[in-house]
Amino acid sequence: MPSPIRTERHGDVLVIVSDNPPVNALGAAVREGLDAAIRQGVADASIAAMVIRCDGRTFFAGADITEFGKPPAGPMLPTVVDTIEASSKPVVAAIHGTALGGGCEVALGCHYRVAVPSAKLGTPEVKLGLLPGAGGTQRLPRLAGVPLAMEMTALGDPIAAGKAADAGLIDRIVGEDSLEADAIAYAREIAGKRPLPRASERQARADPDAVAAFRKVNARRFRGFEAPEANVACIEKAADGSSFADGVAFERRSFAGLMAGTQSAAQRHLFFAERQAGRIDGIPADTALRPVASVGIVGAGTMGGGIAMNFLSAGIPVTIVEMRQDALDRGIGTVRGNYEATAAKGRMRPEQVEAAMGALTPTLDFGALAGCDLVIEAVYETMEVKKDIFTRLDAICKSGTILASNTSYLDVDEIAACTKRPQDVLGMHFFSPANVMKLLEVVRGARTAPDVLATVMALARRIRKVAVVAGVTHGFIGNRMLMPRQVEAMKLLMEGATPEQVDRVHVAFGMPMGPFQMSDLAGVDIGWHRDPARIENIRDALAAEGRWGQKTGAGFYDYDARRQPSPSPRVAEIVEDFRGRSGAPAPRDISDQEIVERTLYPLVNEGALILEGGFAQRASDIDVVWIYGYGWPVYRGGPMFWGESEGWDRIVAGLEKHGFEPAGSLRAKVKAPGAIH
Repeated sequence: MPSPIRTERHGDVLVIVSDNPPVNALGAAVREGLDAAIRQGVADASIAAMVIRCDGRTFFAGADITEFGKPPAGPMLPTVVDTIEASSKPVVAAIHGTALGGGCEVALGCHYRVAVPSAKLGTPEVKLGLLPGAGGTQRLPRLAGVPLAMEMTALGDPIAAGKAADAGLIDRIVGEDSLEADAIAYAREIAGKRPLPRASERQARADPDAVAAFRKVNARRFRGFEAPEANVACIEKAADGSSFADGVAFERRSFAGLMAGTQSAAQRHLFFAERQAGRIDGIPADTALRPVASVGIVGAGTMGGGIAMNFLSAGIPVTIVEMRQDALDRGIGTVRGNYEATAAKGRMRPEQVEAAMGALTPTLDFGALAGCDLVIEAVYETMEVKKDIFTRLDAICKSGTILASNTSYLDVDEIAACTKRPQDVLGMHFFSPANVMKLLEVVRGARTAPDVLATVMALARRIRKVAVVAGVTHGFIGNRMLMPRQVEAMKLLMEGATPEQVDRVHVAFGMPMGPFQMSDLAGVDIGWHRDPARIENIRDALAAEGRWGQKTGAGFYDYDARRQPSPSPRVAEIVEDFRGRSGAPAPRDISDQEIVERTLYPLVNEGALILEGGFAQRASDIDVVWIYGYGWPVYRGGPMFWGESEGWDRIVAGLEKHGFEPAGSLRAKVKAPGAIH
């Protein structure tokens, strides 16, 4: 195989070019070629300077993910970066696109860096539970200072070329269309300058106040994660007066510790799981897609308006239908308000707001949906209402229109059966708020056509959603797994736990909120039968008293004017009353571990049952659902990954201890250990 690295002579400048599509990943062949090319330039007396650039759409955009989990192949990236920096002749990095991860470290190893205005630099390794492992944590603060180095490594977001230039990471901004020529000219300009500016030979200035402030500001964001603090510690090491060699040794020990840990394994698992989720079993990748140039939405409420925003933001015109003018006006006002709030934060320009709103057609005329390529129903969660809407859509929509329901629980096949085109029907379960949450469960009905499913999965990427294929089962993937957790949480209240204890255990586990906090946020009255005289459980009692959660100032907690919760004496009274009426035993002390075993182990078990029933394509899809839809901690990799990490024998024993029947696949894994698929 030819090397992905080639060299081109431009007089006394050697241009080293990477051509390794699609993103010039730093695989073994690229590393070997870079190392050899630098040595070639150093050995050639006619060469005065070198330029490293890349063909294609980007500079080196990071590691080669196909090498993950494989034995390392030399030369390793730290060696290559050190070789570049040790060159006796100046080396200029010519950056376009993105210089990410190892690509940024290659640039840092160069003596000079030029970039086009649109370029970005970043070290996103923290998002895989890692840190820059080729000297990045030591060179960054030496070049750009401690505050920016912490921002780049511990947060992991790329920075624009202009910001990088202001910080000293970029030496010159060059023409967008003349990168190579400008880089060569710059290389000639600095060819004779000595000493060469090597990042490793500079000293970073300690900034303890900035470090303390950074930790404080990001404490909530970093809660539970190991990698952000490891990155900050490496930055501190670079500025504590230690030698570069000592700093690099510290970095490499830290990197090795993270790489061997469960958190990085979990985050790397999610990286691949998200990409795998988009692949549809049984449907060829080259399946022809249906065109979707316009979208209709039935219902302008919270969900309908949020769903509309996804398409409007992607430049797809939307027609939204309501039954009453006041409801339509209220919904459109909410959409505009959301866009204007985004613009006020600097994330949109006013003209973008107007363009989005200009692509939205609000109407009371159901017939206006007739020409849409996709129509999404987003109304009240009642089968009769949904079937009526789909019957009407079937009568007016053109042939080939995809009909989707935003139902979060109901039987998509039953909805499809009321149409003459069940092959065109599927579920598109958006999560609230729909304009913010990344997850989309795409529910494949028994008769959903392959091209319909493939079209919607591709459309999900277009509107920047992470989509997962689910089968038709009550609650699909996420909500079906949620139900046993909620049931056990209520039982725990009856046995002696408090809402705040159950929620505290879940937050300590890494969830953004616990079951009762979630219920109060969503609304205790959701799904309530609305009969105050019919009180069959604790939730009924709360709802009957108007304790509907945060929106009424009281639910499982009492809330102040700022919606801050506090334990509720009234809820304690209601729970005690139910204990007495049901003849339940006296309350007992319940350990935090028991709460984990009774609320999270059944959740994992339900995931295994979903897999056994064929309602999810793969275990990693379930993990994606819970990460992006329910806030499962990223560093635990999703419930199925966590179940394996916890140990299937421990999961099964815990389920049996508390009276649950473990899924057959989990029992099988105890007998023959391995990942559940």
